[in-house]
Amino acid sequence: MIKESISRLLLCGCLFLTGISVFAQEPPYKQSQLPIQERVDDLLKRMTLEEKIAQIRHIHSWNIFDGQTLDIEKLKSFSKGWGWGFVEGFPLTGANCRKNMQAIQKFMVEETRLGIPIFTVAESLHGSVHEGSVIYPQNVALGSTFNPELAYRKAAMITKDLHAQGMHQVLAPCIDVVRDLRWGRVEESYGEDPFLCGLFGIAEVEGYLDNGISPMLKHYGPHGNPLSGLNLASVECGLRDLHEVYLKPFEMVIKNTPVLAVMSTYNSWNRIPNSASEYLLTEVLRNQFGFKGYVYSDWGAIEMLKTFHHTARNGEEAALQAFSAGLDVEASSNCYPLLANLIKKGKLDEDILNESVRRVLYVKFKMGLFEDPYGEQYIQSKMHPKEGILLSKKIADESVVLLKNENNILPLDAEKLKSIAVIGPNADQVQFGDYTWSRNNKDGVTPLAGIRQLLEDKVSIHYEKGCDLVSLNTGGIKNAVEAARKSDVAIIFCGSASAALARDYKSSTCGEGFDLNDLSLTGVQHRLIKEVYATGTPVVLVLVTGKPFVISWEKDHIPAILTQWYAGEQAGNSIADILFGKVSPSGRLTFSFPRSTGHLPVYYNYLPSDKGFYKNPGSYESPGRDYVFSSPDPLFAFGHGLTYTSFVYNSLVTDKEHYNLSDTIYIKAGIKNIGKRQGREVVQLYVRDKVSTVVTPVKQLRDFKKVTVMPGNTQTVGLKVAVKDLYIVDNENKRVVEPGEFELQIGAASDNILQRKTIAVGDFEYTASEATANTVKSSKNIIIRGEIRDVQATLIDNVRIYANSSGKLLGKSDEKGRYKVEAGNHEILTFKKKGYQNIEVPVDNLEVINVRVNYGEN
Repeated sequence: MIKESISRLLLCGCLFLTGISVFAQEPPYKQSQLPIQERVDDLLKRMTLEEKIAQIRHIHSWNIFDGQTLDIEKLKSFSKGWGWGFVEGFPLTGANCRKNMQAIQKFMVEETRLGIPIFTVAESLHGSVHEGSVIYPQNVALGSTFNPELAYRKAAMITKDLHAQGMHQVLAPCIDVVRDLRWGRVEESYGEDPFLCGLFGIAEVEGYLDNGISPMLKHYGPHGNPLSGLNLASVECGLRDLHEVYLKPFEMVIKNTPVLAVMSTYNSWNRIPNSASEYLLTEVLRNQFGFKGYVYSDWGAIEMLKTFHHTARNGEEAALQAFSAGLDVEASSNCYPLLANLIKKGKLDEDILNESVRRVLYVKFKMGLFEDPYGEQYIQSKMHPKEGILLSKKIADESVVLLKNENNILPLDAEKLKSIAVIGPNADQVQFGDYTWSRNNKDGVTPLAGIRQLLEDKVSIHYEKGCDLVSLNTGGIKNAVEAARKSDVAIIFCGSASAALARDYKSSTCGEGFDLNDLSLTGVQHRLIKEVYATGTPVVLVLVTGKPFVISWEKDHIPAILTQWYAGEQAGNSIADILFGKVSPSGRLTFSFPRSTGHLPVYYNYLPSDKGFYKNPGSYESPGRDYVFSSPDPLFAFGHGLTYTSFVYNSLVTDKEHYNLSDTIYIKAGIKNIGKRQGREVVQLYVRDKVSTVVTPVKQLRDFKKVTVMPGNTQTVGLKVAVKDLYIVDNENKRVVEPGEFELQIGAASDNILQRKTIAVGDFEYTASEATANTVKSSKNIIIRGEIRDVQATLIDNVRIYANSSGKLLGKSDEKGRYKVEAGNHEILTFKKKGYQNIEVPVDNLEVINVRVNYGEN
């Protein structure tokens, strides 16, 4: 017995010593307990030049797949036995993904010299692009929820499909700020506001990272305002717009999350291609923002330096320009293999290559690929989970924007209807948006299907397509008109259509590469709407779309209008619930709607000089100025959206009146539901810098809250903004918070401000106007007369003149701009007219006072 125990101890000791020996033989880069940087350094020094370059390159589906089948011999031949950085299989079905991605990973880990795992890559803008994945609402819809929590939940849920497909890296989220609505990629953006885009980007990045997927911010650089709205066109802007508009969301995400991948853009900024801009990729991204990860090229962007931008004569020059600027990883072109020759010829320092390889390896270690290359911890993940379908529906419900609801025509009451007409090219066709895997009705719910399912046999439904989205064929309009005539109400579904990635691009009017020169509804949709309206049947218009369209006539005539941005696979059920009152709409616009294409740009945070000087908009019945025949204002402004109840806003209260530069401004406002239904309100905080050394926007979104309020109840909403965020950018590109007055504005939309309050910041004391400060009490009344002109000496009629002391109206100017009033000899006269700034003038015993008024608003 004693001998057996001794034998067992000796055996265990031998095994223990053997284990130590084996462990000691493991190279440091394979030892998980070591710091990541030490593992990276160890691996890097073991790599050949060719292996390093392979780590910053991409294997593409066309290199190694025959249709849906992986050709392992092609993989062996193409990879040359090196470990590679990235691989994708975009054309693959979801069912084929995991098997093939696992096989590729097995080859990289077990059959290459160093066993470096590869990043398997997917697109997941609003769901994985592989067949069988849940299709969520597009980004433009997500932004319209004004609920960043849904962005986190969406990203977290998408990871279930991604893990089931064997993916580790996604080319999402897209956080571009878009300012030209003709651009096809409007749908990929959360909106026109940089603050909102940044908040949603932060939420999505955290949703991916918390669930084991590495996200990639795109597209880094000024991108969302391409010249003429054409995809890949240049963006021209100054440093202030660069930093405060286009790069702001990237700065917010990078400084508030540990994101480790960024995608460059195709286009150029101020004559320098963004993918070869050292200022953007190194000075700003790394030195100013502190980004530690790798920069990945948009597909083919490096080769475009030679073929598109013509800043490079050949592939070597293209590789050198991009790589030297700070672009680490090449996708879908073949310039980076030429880096080896550049290094050998002494034109590129290998240490620069080492830094890029180090970044890629660091992220692979950080994301746990070396310890779990096959995603064993997520082996239970299944595609298309039920909870994902429910979340897709919830996002759809919160994203629909009710633009107009004259006489409360909505919600419809099924109990009072005998028949409805469902009409339009998007009535019985799913529209998922770009960067998804299907355009087939079997993969989602159309509006017609959703309405039929909701109403069952209670109401007769007359369906007619009427027209399509692209052609000028009017042959179907007659039948649509007849369907409307025999119905109690007509619901028309118009809008746009986008492609399915690497699958189906036909008849697209929206999405990447599908830009519009005119934002009028495409084809004969406008004619369809007008002829159905002419029947006299009440009409509800639903825009199923990825971008705003010009609907000026529709706004004037159609009683109820909704926008349903591409709302995912549950879109039909969602719009049916909203139309018939099971769900109350709560979406708000993140893109302003223009009155015409000629009204572009139309974003809300414009400079005070940029919506006209004369403030006398005209029409064909009454021509004016700014414009002669129109108003420069949007048709529907950023933040606009109605619901099935009404709210009133109580007084805006701040925690104090005067703030230091290190403070945060805390604001409270009461929101009361005065209707009969529960509703959700989006309370929006805007700030205006009243006087500054550079021109600043008329208002800027600084916070928002979406709240649910029961009928008759009041909810107190807290909002905040840090004083340090009220900075301007000076001429040296430095951020400065200038002491002075700032107006806080709370409202239901950017053009519907309901509460205002002015606060002071920094070393600043409010002083009354010079006229008021020098007021002396009047001792007698005198007659004052004069003329009122504008800055161009034009006489102005109908200007009202008030006494400041009493507020009494004293008179107004005649048709020749002349006036005559009686007032105290030391009174202050206030001159007012809509479209002009108020002006105060002290009488000071003067009997003749000629006045010049400025165009504008106070």
